[in-house]
Amino acid sequence: MGGGKRDAELDTRRAGGHNATVTNQNRGRRSFLTLAGSAGLLGANDRIRIGVIGAGGRGRYLAGLLKRYEAEVAAVCDVYEPNLKSGLAAASAGAKGHVDYRRLLEDKSIDAVVIATPDHLHAQMLIDAVAAGKDVYLEKPLATNIEDGFRMVEAVKGSDRVVAMGTQRRSHELNHEAKAVLDSGVAGPIRLVTAYWLNHWSSLRPATLKGKLDWELFQGPAPRREADPVRYFNWLHFWEYSGGIMIGQAAHIVDSIHWMMNSKYPRAVTCAGGQVNVPGAEIPETSSMIVEYPENYLFVFTLGYQAMRYPFAEDQLQQFHGAKARFDLGRERWALYPQSEEANPAPARERRRPGSFEPASHAHVLNFLECLRTRKEPAATVEMGQSTNIVLGMAVASLRSGRRMEWDAEARRMKG
Repeated sequence: MGGGKRDAELDTRRAGGHNATVTNQNRGRRSFLTLAGSAGLLGANDRIRIGVIGAGGRGRYLAGLLKRYEAEVAAVCDVYEPNLKSGLAAASAGAKGHVDYRRLLEDKSIDAVVIATPDHLHAQMLIDAVAAGKDVYLEKPLATNIEDGFRMVEAVKGSDRVVAMGTQRRSHELNHEAKAVLDSGVAGPIRLVTAYWLNHWSSLRPATLKGKLDWELFQGPAPRREADPVRYFNWLHFWEYSGGIMIGQAAHIVDSIHWMMNSKYPRAVTCAGGQVNVPGAEIPETSSMIVEYPENYLFVFTLGYQAMRYPFAEDQLQQFHGAKARFDLGRERWALYPQSEEANPAPARERRRPGSFEPASHAHVLNFLECLRTRKEPAATVEMGQSTNIVLGMAVASLRSGRRMEWDAEARRMKG
């Protein structure tokens, strides 16, 4: 559903470390089967049945992981015929196909759903899914506005459903190590956190339909327009369906900062963007946001998608500038740099794990499956997703209005 998630996180072909990945996958599968068996939960006819809503690249990738770890992908939904066919090919044998997600939710044999659709469809799909008694794995970002995010949180609270956000860093062993280092206080008080994500993007995706498209279902809550394949295949770059690459990537990084810094809500957000350099797109591919937090620190995130390309493991970095040391956190490494008079000091502590990032998605899916069986809270909750969604919604409002946006936590709204 939609032209597929365009996201550097999803290009697993560049992740490297194939042998390490396979080892991690096998270890994770054994761990899950051991857990389920020891709990008396895994019977011959007790496979979890999951439906995938949105069978673009990410949806099919997750379908593959779910099958690997003993779940049955029993249904697939997509509004675009070629995606639906590809999704069914990636699903379990005998999976049912649907164009309208509501028909999939009516299937009482489905235990849970994956929602991997364009961003503007997330809110109502999640609300409808929990109302239908389904557990949910929802790809980030949570929603395209703050109000919908609160509606989603309330819907989940009013149910007994397990809902997990697809922010896989929460299941990345390297990030757990980083969290422990920062929590130890070794960096000293942190008043500034900076992060960047660099890549290069130069053109919209070609817009040639190769099968039927249900344009009305794709539009969902968006303003009505005549069918437009350009918007369908490039939804990420139009305001009506998304917040652009800026929001797609900041969803991961802001969530990480909240985790590392024990933050929940911002105090204020200011965001600026450069000119749109890709013909036909609406949303700048170069931008920077400054987030002020009540915990007395600033977070500055810069997205640069007109930069040169970097190796997969080096295209992004989070830096925590403490009074005693700086802590760097990348995709597959972390390092602690104490204050030094040397020009290029070596890190006092360092951890490099090449090839470890892609298996984080495996661990995250395993966490979701475990929670379906145990009913425990997942590693990435809908409340965590809403904390990030508030920052992202304020960033979009600031970018589009040119104003600094403040957060009123008591009224649960932004002002500016």
